[in-house]
Amino acid sequence: QVKLVESGGGLVQAGGSLRLSCAVPQSIVIRNMGWYRQAPGNQRELVATITVSSRTNYADSVKGRFTISRDNAENTVYLQLNSLKPEDTAVYYCNLEIWSESRWSDYWGQGTQVTVSS
Repeated sequence: QVKLVESGGGLVQAGGSLRLSCAVPQSIVIRNMGWYRQAPGNQRELVATITVSSRTNYADSVKGRFTISRDNAENTVYLQLNSLKPEDTAVYYCNLEIWSESRWSDYWGQGTQVTVSS
């Protein structure tokens, strides 16, 4: 059973920063990693992804403000959120592509709330 552990969300004022993390405390193989978010009434949307070779991709709305990174030794993906805006308020989910039971599968974290006040 693969379990993802997210942390780092919270309440912050506009212009502030947060750092999210998502770890898998198991000996596993992870390929691509990513962060998504879902605001009330909206569909889940891509925030950022990072490949196994650390190539990154960002949604236009977060470019220049958010940074995704990974620590392969610790099976952890991070999302640094800077210059936060009220419209960044959402539940943030990590998504990892993991080799398990002889195939690649997508796994989701439990979600962590980020609330940005104006």
